[in-house]
Amino acid sequence: MNRNTTQEVDVPIGPNNRIEPGGPDMGQPTHFLPGRQWGMFTVTVPKDFTTPDQRLTWTIVANGQPMTIPLRLHPDYTVSPFTDVAVKNTPPVLRFEEQGPGVQGPIARLSTAVTRTASISAPLVLSLWATDDGRFASGTMALPRNPPPPVEFFWSKYRGPGTVTFDKPHPTTEILAGGGVNVPFRGKATTTARFSEAGEYVLHVSANDYSGQGGGGELCCWTTTMVKVSVTP
Repeated sequence: MNRNTTQEVDVPIGPNNRIEPGGPDMGQPTHFLPGRQWGMFTVTVPKDFTTPDQRLTWTIVANGQPMTIPLRLHPDYTVSPFTDVAVKNTPPVLRFEEQGPGVQGPIARLSTAVTRTASISAPLVLSLWATDDGRFASGTMALPRNPPPPVEFFWSKYRGPGTVTFDKPHPTTEILAGGGVNVPFRGKATTTARFSEAGEYVLHVSANDYSGQGGGGELCCWTTTMVKVSVTP
């Protein structure tokens, strides 16, 4: 949750963007979009990371304003982002190749990011294939007359030295099979990314099903993943 609702902020890894102990770099973003985001990254902790006094601390200093966020495992904060048991909804499965390995759920981490290369002179084409069960959100939410696409994609910069411009940060979803509420779905979406300068970048993508951003308040079901891009002059 970025309390700045208008400015995109970049804070490099270091004294002003650190997770401790074990950091400063534990895969957290250095580019922050305005307002609330969901499922941006995960941190793997030891199996014995269970007692109330065990915690990580994320410190961010932006525009001269320090903020410290405690990260701990506590029963009150446990969520289940992989299954909405009320309607048996599950997150979309994303693939960077039509028949490639899939990723499911908000489990984005640098260690599992796919890699790409690009140059400043040419845009990078980014295609994603998605499948989903088409289940509608749980609870008392009414079925909309004009439901959104079964899966919607949202691209953003996660790390990098320069500006990343997407021709379609929210690309149109092409339905390849199925579609419709409670109908299994298969689709594809493509965008291009341009980079203002050379260097190492990380791009982030979220894929929401009918439950919407952050699971529509139910904290299920959406998927996040990352792409590492080496950009040459």
